[in-house]
Amino acid sequence: MAARRLTWLGHATVLLEVAGLRVLTDPVLGRRVAHLRRHAPLPPDPRPVDAVLISHVHRDHLDRASLRRIAGPDTLAIVPHGAAGLLRRMPFGGVREVGAGDTVALATAAVRAVPAWHLARRTPGGRAHESVGFLVDGVWFAGDTGLDDRMADLRGSVEAALVPVWGWGPSLGPGHLDPEEAARAVALVRPAVAVPIHWGTFLPLGLRRRHGELLTRPAREFAAHVERLAPSTRVATLAVGGSLSL
Repeated sequence: MAARRLTWLGHATVLLEVAGLRVLTDPVLGRRVAHLRRHAPLPPDPRPVDAVLISHVHRDHLDRASLRRIAGPDTLAIVPHGAAGLLRRMPFGGVREVGAGDTVALATAAVRAVPAWHLARRTPGGRAHESVGFLVDGVWFAGDTGLDDRMADLRGSVEAALVPVWGWGPSLGPGHLDPEEAARAVALVRPAVAVPIHWGTFLPLGLRRRHGELLTRPAREFAAHVERLAPSTRVATLAVGGSLSL
């Protein structure tokens, strides 16, 4: 079996090295996204990349500037239904639209789109797009999602869970997990290991002084809640650029 490794590049961006492939989730690689400023180190260049997985169309997950850096003829982009147009004129080798339940075959692994409970519009009042998570070689990338009991359907197929534990500001809107809800999701899925993501990277401009604790607190609280609610799961909290071997 090929060695497997996860490298967190900040926010919801994770490089999966699985089944001899390099798969990148929701790449956001720059210092800024709209009004958000990065407060973590810039990640290393993840290229080459065999596939990019996009969970939904919000700008902190589908970042066109980062996707242009990654795009190339040997890279497949997998996006939710209706999102392919946002990648128009980017030189990907292919773009596949998926909904929950769809499977895309890569050279040595299959990528399965799974449900995510998160309403996504590219612009306020714009068209609502489906959000998805992904399951590849025993790794569940949840994308952005609210808590739902149907997450238990993944139980038995997930070895490592990449779980969003916060957002990018002082409050959370619907369709996001706070640290305790993220731990409850872990309790439903029961992976061997959970890696907190979607924290510690971005804050809106000017909020570091008042809300700097949001860059550290969510992961600590998540680990404490998992210890209480899902004690059979190990939490692996990574620094940006840090890796976990499975």
